Amino acid sequence: MIPDRADAAAQVPAADNTLRILRYLAGRPAPVAASAIARELELPRSTVYHLLATLAEHGFVLHLREDRRWGLGTSAFELAGGYARQQPLARLGRPLVAALSDRLGESAHLAVMSGGDVLYIVEERAPRRQALITDVGVRLPAHLTASGRAMLAALPREQVRALYPSASAFPDRTGLGPRKPSELRELLRTVRARGYATEDSEVAEGLRSVGAVVCDHAGWPVAAVAVTWAGTDLDETVLAAAVRETASVLESRLKR
Repeated sequence: MIPDRADAAAQVPAADNTLRILRYLAGRPAPVAASAIARELELPRSTVYHLLATLAEHGFVLHLREDRRWGLGTSAFELAGGYARQQPLARLGRPLVAALSDRLGESAHLAVMSGGDVLYIVEERAPRRQALITDVGVRLPAHLTASGRAMLAALPREQVRALYPSASAFPDRTGLGPRKPSELRELLRTVRARGYATEDSEVAEGLRSVGAVVCDHAGWPVAAVAVTWAGTDLDETVLAAAVRETASVLESRLKR
């Protein structure tokens, strides 16, 4: 017999409080102070600091020392990505991505963040189009992809700094793309200003992509929709409008 929540919490208070902290952080639009966590969850500060330290050791939270705040870490993104591969995000997104690919005649995909990478969970290949590397289950550096840039632009700036603290966090594939934090910050400002992200030959030479973010009810970027094509004969703004429309529909369905 499975005990009810009250009984379970009484028997394993540390586990219960740990999960409450993670849920609280997941619902915040930006990292928060430990004192705020203690106050909102009505927990002793010493307990909160102890649990946060343990979570940080395992990568589920990260401590932004300069700001004295705490946010979700890469291990939390791993769990989210694992859930998304099996559950509603892929299921709801697949028909929308397929319709987008049919509408534009180009390959389309849906991806989630997994640490500093994007993980592709839906891939729709357009007929007679070049094979892509973005198959289901493939990971690519988020800062090089349109999908990743769309999601990074929607993350709190402190979270982006934690993922990309120095030039060593910027692998490249074709010799193109941002090489240091300041270049990424400028790129993400452009993404926020125009409402969609792009990449050109940074994942594979001769291929371009546009991507748009999908956020949950708390405004957290849970996925991105993107389209990839070859050449320069297509209007980027037309493709971007279609991608943003698809992302908006998926976002609304996730919030129901």
